This record gives sequence, structure tokens and C-alpha cells, in this order.
Amino acid sequence: MSNSHDTDAASPVKAPKAPADVDTTTPGVGFGVSAITRRWQREDLLKKGYLLAIAILSALYTGVQALRHVSAKQILDQRLPAMVDFVGDQVVSYLLISSVSAAIPMTNRMREGQDNIFTDSSASAISLSFFAFVLLAISAMISGYKLSTQSYI
Repeated sequence: MSNSHDTDAASPVKAPKAPADVDTTTPGVGFGVSAITRRWQREDLLKKGYLLAIAILSALYTGVQALRHVSAKQILDQRLPAMVDFVGDQVVSYLLISSVSAAIPMTNRMREGQDNIFTDSSASAISLSFFAFVLLAISAMISGYKLSTQSYI
């Protein structure tokens, strides 16, 4: 019968693991942008780019919409801006929720391998995009109400 203490003494001592939130680089793999792009699949980068592009687009749309509402000028008939608000809110909110749904699986897969500041920032970007979707969905409901109460005669 073998003693379990004998096998423990013969096994090499394992080094302690680095903390999960510290980004460590291994020698020989490289560091910087080129190493990151080699480790990630092109598909993952496209999903991140989609999330970023939709976030920028929604910020621009919301900024233009806010400027239009703040300015006192009525350039067009009242019905056309109400329709633009409604359709724009619908389209941008759909784009936001689709970018969130595209980025969630990739972020979860990256977190299984390594949990670092990039995956944390990715998760926070997803959360903020979802929050922006909720706000634009509320805005679309308000725009729809305004559109439905207008007279078309």
C-alpha cells in the first residue's frame, strides 16, 4: 500500500497563480496590438467593432435629436419631425439591442479564458448599450404617442 504523503513529497511545488485582474504577458507570445489580434479571431474583432460603431451612431443620433429639440426653429412641418423621431428611435434601439446580443457571447467566451480589465470594460460597454436601448425604447414609445395624437387633416 502506498502512502499519500510519499506522492506529495515527490511532486514539484506549483507556483502561485497571478491575480485574475492583472494582465500578464508570457514571453515569446509578444505584447501589444499585434499579439492581441493574433490571439483573437477576426469574428470577435468584428463584433467589438459593431458594438463600437452602433454606440457611436446612437450617440450621434441622440445628440442631433437633442439639438433639434433645443433649437426653437421649426424648419419643417410638425408631422415630418415626429415621424423622423419615431422611425429613428425604432431603428437605433434595434441596432443597439442587436449589437449587445452580438457582443455578449464573445465576451463570455473571452472571460472563460482570461478575466482582465479588457473583458471588464467589454462587459460595462454591453451594460451601457443595453441601458441606452432601454432609454431609446422609452423615447420611441413617447414619439409614438406624439405621432398618434397629431391631426392629419
